[in-house]
Amino acid sequence: MYKIILEKTAYTPGQLSGPDLPQIAMAGRSNVGKSSLINVLGGRKKLAKTSSTPGKTRSVNFYLVEPVQFYLVDLPGYGYARCSKAEREKWGLLIQKFLEDNAHLKAVVLLLDSRLEPQVLDLDLAQYVKSLNLDLIAVLTKADKCKQKHLSEIRKTWTQILGLAEHPIVCSSKTGLGKEQLWARMVEKISSY
Repeated sequence: MYKIILEKTAYTPGQLSGPDLPQIAMAGRSNVGKSSLINVLGGRKKLAKTSSTPGKTRSVNFYLVEPVQFYLVDLPGYGYARCSKAEREKWGLLIQKFLEDNAHLKAVVLLLDSRLEPQVLDLDLAQYVKSLNLDLIAVLTKADKCKQKHLSEIRKTWTQILGLAEHPIVCSSKTGLGKEQLWARMVEKISSY
């Protein structure tokens, strides 16, 4: 239904500008499953590089989504990553520049590991996104690794903590669970602008 093409990679703030198209960013902790989810959304196993080593994404990657014509933008993961403090600070500045100076950005998909209790870094990013008046789409990843009761509880917890009008989308890159719902939510955000 939707086609995703990696069109541009940015390593520095000066490389962030692009065509005049709406954007939806995908953010989350290192190893939360951003690259795997992009591969599921695009229907291709090697669209985004995946690794068992946290912090594989070290750039801002712009994926063109057709036929809707918007960019799905993969941001470097935050939190644990096997790299220097200077490298993590560089990613932080790149992400900040992208989020704050971007008239094309319509929403941020915040990926949250469904196996974990709410983490401070995730809460901080959610509040930061809200402070920029950006729409937040919460997604619980790795749902195939949790029992249904736990998923239901953690979904309610995140809905309350983040003050969301809509429950987080429950996703699994292994089974494809939540893929259609996430596409629908993202297209809705793009269509409302």
